[in-house]
Amino acid sequence: MTHAMVIDTNANSKTKGQVISRAVTVLDCPPVFVFGFKAYSNTPQGLKPVCDVLSEKQNKELERKMTIKKVKPLDEQLKRLDGQKFAKVRLLVHMKPGFKKRPEVFELAIGGAPEKQLEYAKSVLGKELKFSDVMKEGDFTDVFAITSGQGFEGPVRRFGIRIHGHKAQQMARKVGGKGTTEPGKVRSTVPQGGQHGWQSRMEFNKKIMKIAKADDVTPAGGFLRYGKVYGDAVLIDGSVPGTTKRLIRLRSPMRPPKSKYPSDVKSISKESKQGA
Repeated sequence: MTHAMVIDTNANSKTKGQVISRAVTVLDCPPVFVFGFKAYSNTPQGLKPVCDVLSEKQNKELERKMTIKKVKPLDEQLKRLDGQKFAKVRLLVHMKPGFKKRPEVFELAIGGAPEKQLEYAKSVLGKELKFSDVMKEGDFTDVFAITSGQGFEGPVRRFGIRIHGHKAQQMARKVGGKGTTEPGKVRSTVPQGGQHGWQSRMEFNKKIMKIAKADDVTPAGGFLRYGKVYGDAVLIDGSVPGTTKRLIRLRSPMRPPKSKYPSDVKSISKESKQGA
């Protein structure tokens, strides 16, 4: 994270038109390569894959993550879709490795009717997609990430239960009761110790402050525990879940806010985070 000096464009704000400081999160967004797409059909059990279509042009970086067999010509692969009923088409993409040797591989959903989804998937097959091709400054986005795993933790850390007094017998950090053994089992609603962190979390409506080049946001000496930014940098207003060097996914907002105002970033702090 860092901070940026921005002009407050919110009409309902007390500091409208003034230059204010905002805490921002810098996300490294290198371009993704579309190496295929997958069609799905609706069934009573949920989405079921119909077929995969792979690009005849593949990057060597993908071999570090998965094995790609000999790809048939595109026309032969598309014939498998003739007469098939499909409800959704999703892109198969992988990131170009920068700080990682093995690229991240995941699916990207496409909006619109199934026929238009198929047309778009064909048009971008074997090409690169940038973040600026999908979203722009001032938009809102939903953020998905995996939180930091902290291992086994007790109920005080996980749920904030009250620690008993010094006269409590053998249960200073346990959930309080009336001193009975009933009921004969522990209900799922009772706070217990267990795995803390390493969970999927989502935050709604995070504002995209700016889409900048790597040199415009990388501080002297690079970011702590990360280094320099490799791709285009996306500045998100506030904090986001997830840890350093872990995949964070963004999507169009599921429930966007009614009021929307532009983003006007004047400067981004590039002060060294490690005294370089």
